[in-house]
This record gives sequence, structure tokens and C-alpha cells, in this order.
Amino acid sequence: MNEHSVRRVLVVTNPHSGAGRGDGVTGAVLDVLLGSGVAVTEVREDSAAESVDRVRAAVTSAADRPDAVVCVGGDGLMNALLPALAHSTVPLALVPAGTGNDLARALGVPVDDPRAAAGIVLRGRSRAIDLGRIESPHETPTWFATVVGTGFDARVTLRANEMRYPRGPLRYTFAAVAELMRGYTLPFRIELSGLAPGALDNPAGDHTVVETAAVMAPIGNTRTYGGGMLVCPEAADDDGYLDITVVGAVSRLEMARLLPALSAGKRIDHPATKRYRARRITVTAPGGYATADGEPAGMLPVTVQAMPGALTVLVP
Repeated sequence: MNEHSVRRVLVVTNPHSGAGRGDGVTGAVLDVLLGSGVAVTEVREDSAAESVDRVRAAVTSAADRPDAVVCVGGDGLMNALLPALAHSTVPLALVPAGTGNDLARALGVPVDDPRAAAGIVLRGRSRAIDLGRIESPHETPTWFATVVGTGFDARVTLRANEMRYPRGPLRYTFAAVAELMRGYTLPFRIELSGLAPGALDNPAGDHTVVETAAVMAPIGNTRTYGGGMLVCPEAADDDGYLDITVVGAVSRLEMARLLPALSAGKRIDHPATKRYRARRITVTAPGGYATADGEPAGMLPVTVQAMPGALTVLVP
């Protein structure tokens, strides 16, 4: 990691993050930055696409290139900014104001103290982390920083995104209970290439195919999603690999027993669960959905590839 000097920043805001918490958080951030003599340009557009265009224009400009881009929002806003920041070397700083804030958790950024998070912009260190790249026959290729959900967990996320109450990570628990009432097991085909030798449940060799009935198969660049749910407990954001946790066909009763532990941030330890680590993963399941950083990512199949060192971030 390296010391990082910040004199000029872009602050990208989403006032709707965290059920309307974004505006109040932004005020605290601006107080800290402006009070320290940092030149601030605020990006507050009507759509994520307009925000991305402004950020991309700034980071590619010799005259206006900022020392950091500050994301005041949740994982959704962070995800929207990745196309502009990937491979740019301009650091991303996070001030959490969303529901899950899982990338902030992974990086050690305070999720409930915006002034402390803003202080990292001023005094933090820069480091490079991996991103994942998602390709699908149905969608434009895109990026993610935390976890891709496939199957039951993707459906839970999509339902949670439509809910207004309860607030915070508990929303995912309520959504999961609702989705358990539906059919939730799918026939998965998972192709793994560039296997990490000797890691987790990896077989010998560089390539394998897993075919199994499963509830879900989340793919992690980091360890958690949904506000701290520990779905890929051994994942590391700088190892050049992605982890995948395959939760096999368990009964509704067993799944109902697993959900509280998962919501509490405990790992899934069940005989039907297998974990693999690879550089490239293709997941196919008829009728299955995908999400990335908690945002819709279309239907399966998806192919996900680790992109080492693609994003620079500011950390404590």
C-alpha cells in the first residue's frame, strides 16, 4: 500500500441510498473535505449513466483528473462507477450510505461513521484490488467488486431491492423467507477454469465441470454480501482468483435453519456445500437469475473472470 495525497476529489452522491440516508451523509462528507482545504466537485446526476459519464470524463482528462473519486452511497452506486474507474488508477474512496455496504466492510471502512470514512479520503492509503468481469449472452459485459449471486440468493436480492421495509440487512432475511415458499433448487452446471492448486474443494488439474442440483452458487471476489452474509468465507480481493460456494439441494427446513446463521455473518457449514477457487467460472441453470454487487445482472448463464489489480481503492 502507498500513501496517497488528495487535493482535488469528485464526490458522487446518491440521495436515495439507504432509504434516503444519502443526503445527510453527503453533508457530513463535504464538511470534512472542504474544511480540510480539498477542492470538491460534486456529481449528482439524475441517472447512474450520467454520473458514470461525468466520472469517466474527469478521470481521463489531463486537466481535470481528480486525486480520488468518493462514492457516497451503497454497493449499487459503487458498482455503477466501476466501468469508469476500472484500470484508471484513480482511487475509489467509499463513504457508506447504502443497505449492504459490503465492499466497505471488506476494506475496513466504517459503515456507520461518515466523518471517519471521509477521513480515510484525507489520510488513507491506496491499494489495488481485483475486480470480476461478467459476460452473458443476454447482457452487456460489466464489472463487480464483491459477489455475484446465482439462483436462490439472486432472487432474494431482487426481491429485497423492491422492498422498502424493514431497513438495513434485515430486509434480506425477510426476502429470503418469502422466496423459500417458492421452488428454489435448480440443476446447475458449473465450469471452472484456472483452478487454484490445492485450494478448498478443488480437484487436481486446471479445469473441471460440476453438475449438481443446488440452491445457489454465489461467486465471491470478497467474502460477504447482503450486509455481512459470509457466503465466500475464504475469498481474498487480491489473489487473482474468484471463490464459488455451491449450496446443494437441501430441504426447506434445512435452508430455514441455515438462513439465521448466514444473516448473522456465520459461514455455511453443511455437508451439501462445496467451495472452489478458479480464475474463470461459467454458471448455467435454466431459469436462474444473476445479481452483481446486489444489482440485477440478467439471466444465467454467466461467465465470470477475475481481473487482478483492476481497481485502486483508499483504505485505512
